[in-house]
Amino acid sequence: MAYEHIAATTKDRVLTLTLNRPEKLNAYTAQMGAELADAFECANHDDDIRVIIVTGAGRGFCAGADISAGAASFDTGSGKGAHLFGAGIDKAKRRTSGFVEAIFKCRKPSIAAINGAAVGVGATLTLPMDIRIASETARFGFVFARRGLVPEAGSAWFLPRIVGLSKAMQWCLSGSLLTAPEALSAGLVSDVVPADRLLPRAEEIAREIADETSAISVALTRQMLWHYSGAPDPFKLLEIDGPLSVELGGTADVREGVSAFLEKRKPKFPGRVSMDMPSRSPF
Repeated sequence: MAYEHIAATTKDRVLTLTLNRPEKLNAYTAQMGAELADAFECANHDDDIRVIIVTGAGRGFCAGADISAGAASFDTGSGKGAHLFGAGIDKAKRRTSGFVEAIFKCRKPSIAAINGAAVGVGATLTLPMDIRIASETARFGFVFARRGLVPEAGSAWFLPRIVGLSKAMQWCLSGSLLTAPEALSAGLVSDVVPADRLLPRAEEIAREIADETSAISVALTRQMLWHYSGAPDPFKLLEIDGPLSVELGGTADVREGVSAFLEKRKPKFPGRVSMDMPSRSPF
C-alpha cells in the first residue's frame, strides 16, 4: 500500500511512522487510519522490526478529525463525512477492521512521540500504543462532548485503564484541553521532554527494547499486561503465565538471556515472533 497521509522509515529495527499532513496539523482522515493499520499489520509480520514509533510532522501531532467540510464534516448521510469514516477506501487493501485493532494486536511494542496538539482522534489513536511520551508543547483534548459526539476508537475502554475512571470521566465530560504536565501527572504519558529531545528520547526507549530484550518475551508481555491488568483477580493469568514460563524455560532465547547476563554482554536473542512463539500462547 502506497502511503500518502503517513510516512514510514526504518532504521536499526525501529520503524518510525510520521503522520504527514503538516499543513493541516496532521488532521485525521480515513485514509490516514487505513495507512496506519496497514503499516502496523506489515510490521507485525516483519521480524526485522522490533519497535514502532509514531509521531507527527511539523508542529502538531494530530489536531483531530479533518473538519474541512465544515459543520457537515461528520455527516455520512450527506456524503461529506465519508473521508473520516472510510467510504471510498478499498476494502481489499484493509488488513484489519481498523487502526485500533492493528495497533492493539501487533506483536511489536509501539511508542507515541507526541510533538504537539493531540486532540480528539489525535489523542485516542495513541491509547492502544504501549508507551506515550510528549514534548513540553504537547496538548491533549478528549473533546467529543464539545462536538456532540462520543469518545471513539475504543477510548472509553482504553482511557480509564490508563488514567483511572475518575480522571477519564473528568476529561471526557468537560472536553477541556490538557497540558503536557497534566498528562504526565495523570499517567497518560510517561515522559515530558523539550521538543528537540522528543524523538531522541523515543529512540532511546526503542533502542533499549530492541537491543536488550527478547522479541518473543516482549510480544507475550504486552498482551498479558493489556488483557489481564483489568481482570478482577489473577487466577486466569496464573493459568497462563506458569505454563508459558515452563515452555519458554527450554528455549534458545532463555539460554541466550542467561548466558549474556553471566558473561556481562549484550544478548543476541535468536527467537523470531513469526515462527517461534510458544505453543501455549493464547495470543
